[in-house]
Amino acid sequence: MQIINHDEIIEELNKKVDLSNDNINYILNKAKKLKGLDYDDAITLLKVENEAQINKIFETAKFVKDEIYGKRLVLFAPLYVSNVCNNECLYCAFRKSNKTIKRNTLKMEEIKKEAEALINQGHKRVLLVSGEGLAKKALPYTLDALEAIYSVKNANGNIRRINVNIAALEVEDYKKLKKANIGTYQLFQETYHRETYKFMHKSGSKSDYDYHLGAMDRAMEAGIDDIGIGVLFGLYDYKYEMLALFQHIRHLEERFGFGPHTVSVPRLEPATGSDIASNPPYPLSDTDFKKIIAILRVTIPYTGIILSTRETAETRREALDLGISQISAGSKSNPGGYSSKEQSNEQFSLGDHRSLHEVIEDIVDFGFIPSFCTGCYRLGRVGADFMDLAKPGAIKSHCYPNAIFSFSEYLEDFASANLKEKGYSLIKDMMKTEIHKERIKENIKIALKDIENGKRDVYV
Repeated sequence: MQIINHDEIIEELNKKVDLSNDNINYILNKAKKLKGLDYDDAITLLKVENEAQINKIFETAKFVKDEIYGKRLVLFAPLYVSNVCNNECLYCAFRKSNKTIKRNTLKMEEIKKEAEALINQGHKRVLLVSGEGLAKKALPYTLDALEAIYSVKNANGNIRRINVNIAALEVEDYKKLKKANIGTYQLFQETYHRETYKFMHKSGSKSDYDYHLGAMDRAMEAGIDDIGIGVLFGLYDYKYEMLALFQHIRHLEERFGFGPHTVSVPRLEPATGSDIASNPPYPLSDTDFKKIIAILRVTIPYTGIILSTRETAETRREALDLGISQISAGSKSNPGGYSSKEQSNEQFSLGDHRSLHEVIEDIVDFGFIPSFCTGCYRLGRVGADFMDLAKPGAIKSHCYPNAIFSFSEYLEDFASANLKEKGYSLIKDMMKTEIHKERIKENIKIALKDIENGKRDVYV
C-alpha cells in the first residue's frame, strides 16, 4: 500500500505551472466557495513567490477562516509525562544518546499534580505527550495516565478532554486507547521525505518510516475517528512536505471517507544537545511559514490547524487570521513543568512564554473569542459526522455558543477584573455580529445567566 508517491511529487515540483494573475485569481475564487482545492491547485499556490499574489492567498485564507470558524480560537496545553526515549532522532532533546538532560517518567500522583496545576490555570483540554522509552509498558502507562488525569476534580473544574501523542501502535492497542476516552490521536510524520527521515532517525522503533507512516491507517482501522497529523518544518523542503501531506490526507479520505481532524505546523526550534535543531537544514522564513498556513486553510478548509508555543507571540498573532484554529497556551515541554516549575529538560525551546491568562487577554484584544469547548467530542460529532456538520456551515450554531459558554466559565472563575470586563464586552459584540438566529441568542443568554449563578460544563 503506497501512501506517499515520491516520484509523483518530484515530477510535480519540476513541472511548470500557470502563475498568471488570472489563474491565481481563478484558484482563489474557487477556494472562496469553501469546498477546498484539488492537488493541482495546491501545487500552483505553493509555487507562488510574487508578493502581491502571496498577499491575495493570505486574504483568501482569512475569508475562508472567517466563514467557517469565525473569530473563535480553541486553547489547550501539552502535558508531558515522560522524556525517556529509545529513539535516536537527531533534532530532539529527548533522543536516547543525549546526556545533557535529566530523564524523568512521572508517577501517577505526579501526573495528577500536573493536571491539577493546569486545571487551576483554567485549562479544560490537554495533549498528553510521552517519549518512546517505556517499551511494552508504554501503553499500560498511558492508559493509567489518562485515568489519572480524568480523575482529578477540584473547585476549579476538571480536564474534560485529553488528546494523545504517543508512539505508533498496533490495531489492537489503538482499540484500547479508544476505549480510554481519548479525544484526538496525534502523531507527526516529522518529514515525509524518506531519505531525510532515514538520516534524522538513526535508531529505535521510530526509525521505521513505513510503520510510522501507517500509524493513522491502523488507528482508523481500530475505530479512532479523530486523528491529527503534521510535519516538522525545517527538516526538508517545505513544498515537498506539503505535497506529501496532501497525499497522506488524500489516501485517508479515499480509504476511510474522511481525513484528519487537525494538521499541526511546528517549525524546527533549538533543542538542548541538538546541532540540527539549532541549524535547520531547510530553514523556513516567516513569509513561507505563513504561506503554508494559508494554503492549508484554503485547500482543506474544514480541517483544524494547530499552532504551538514554539512560535513567538507576534507570529502567533499574525497566524490567527490566516487559518489557525487551535493554539497551545502557557505551555511546558518537560515532565513536571507545571507543578514543579522546572524549566530545564524541555523537548525544544519555546517562543511564547506567556501565561494562559496573558494569552487569553491578547486573544480578546485581537478580537477573537477563546474556547475550551469539548462538546463535539462528548456528543459524538467527530470524524465524518463532524465534516458533514461543518461543511454546510452549521457547525457555527454549536461552536460559537460553546465557545461563549466555556469562555464565560473562564471569566467567572479565573479572569482578572479587567479581563472579565473586556471578555464580556467581546461576548456581547459576538452576539450581535456572529449569532444571527434569535432562538440561539436567547438560549445563550439563559446559559450565561446559569453560568454566572454557578452552573458549569454547559454545551450544546
